[in-house]
Amino acid sequence: METTHQDLVINVKRIYEPASKKDGFRILVDRLWPRGLKKSQAGVDLWLREIAPSAELRKSFNHDPERWPEFVADYTFQLNKNRQIAGQLIALIKQHKKVSLLYAAQNEQFNNAIALKCFLDKFMTQTINE
Repeated sequence: METTHQDLVINVKRIYEPASKKDGFRILVDRLWPRGLKKSQAGVDLWLREIAPSAELRKSFNHDPERWPEFVADYTFQLNKNRQIAGQLIALIKQHKKVSLLYAAQNEQFNNAIALKCFLDKFMTQTINE
């Protein structure tokens, strides 16, 4: 999944997939390190665990598609509340031009990286249109 804002590209990729030059700057956005993956093998440029949903929110969601709308709303609230870390991520995107948000969840449709990307897409669109 890729979107472009002016010259900026944001991808979402499962961390267990092989790293590629097309990934750009690779940012792990999970609070916990992925199981069974050595840091030396992950190809992660930055582990930004502070941007991940709180442990409470992550556990209540439990990757249940029926809870997705509530999870996205709650996670968006957390991101808006912690604008400093969201601003740090946006600065990294602007600096590197192309980033991949990495996640470990098995569900490729309903995970925190997808929700984060949606938040970033809305934020970037609002910023560009202002």
